[in-house]
Amino acid sequence: MKLGVIANPEKYSIKEPLNRLLNWCSENDHQITVSKEFKQSVSGVEFNSELHVAESEKECISESDFIIAIGGDGTMLHTAKYVRYSDSPILGVNTGKLGFMANVQPDQIESALHDLQSGNFDIDKRAMLQGVSREGDIYYALNEFLFTKKDTSSMVSLKASYDGYLLNHFWADGLLISTPTGSTAYNLSAGGPIVMPGTPVMIVTPINPHTLTTRPLVLPSDKNLVIEVEDQPDHILFSSDGRMSDQTLSDMTISKSDLSVNLVMLKNQNYFKTLRNKLMWGLDSRKAPGDS
Repeated sequence: MKLGVIANPEKYSIKEPLNRLLNWCSENDHQITVSKEFKQSVSGVEFNSELHVAESEKECISESDFIIAIGGDGTMLHTAKYVRYSDSPILGVNTGKLGFMANVQPDQIESALHDLQSGNFDIDKRAMLQGVSREGDIYYALNEFLFTKKDTSSMVSLKASYDGYLLNHFWADGLLISTPTGSTAYNLSAGGPIVMPGTPVMIVTPINPHTLTTRPLVLPSDKNLVIEVEDQPDHILFSSDGRMSDQTLSDMTISKSDLSVNLVMLKNQNYFKTLRNKLMWGLDSRKAPGDS
């Protein structure tokens, strides 16, 4: 079994789980691959003879059967940027705060790796969105696309059309177009709904809209959603999964992408359990633990 590791070498929290991963692979005769930059940058980690060094993170992923992403959801999104062109599944080890996509805790690494070795897991295929600008630039998002203002003094003015029909004119601090995976991220903080991954939809959520009657909307993702900038395009910031674009955008056509990301789902994990444990979903503070 060939395991590729993606992590931020500057994060001290990755060192303990990385050492545990290296020790387990050494004891069980599995190969670990890291990028050259990662190996040169990380400290406090003892690499063994089974280590393979790739020239880049992209090469690290292409040479691996599974990708071990150590960090939080930011690391998972960073990994997805490369894995979307690969079939290699991602196993997320959470060393961040929430880690909604990274479900394995550091003290569970050995048991999770044994499950990988024995094939005791499922693949959770997560759909991505694709955005194409008028200029032909293509963007991808596992979580969301964001249109927002560049300063704090004005709102953005955006026109949205769906399947050739006018959807709405949005006057707000910003507009989110989210996937079901991203529904528990920025979308949830902005008042959008939680949508189960695998549902073929995208979520349109205005951020602090000027009119209170403008509410989030869930749309099938098999049709085109076109977002047009109605005021000056250079007043708009656009980002995909938190990565800001330096391009000035006048419009964007958004739809479901043919690309997807495979996440490892262990047998003791499920989406609703994650909702309850990490978001305290459905928790009633009036009840004591154990009450029915």
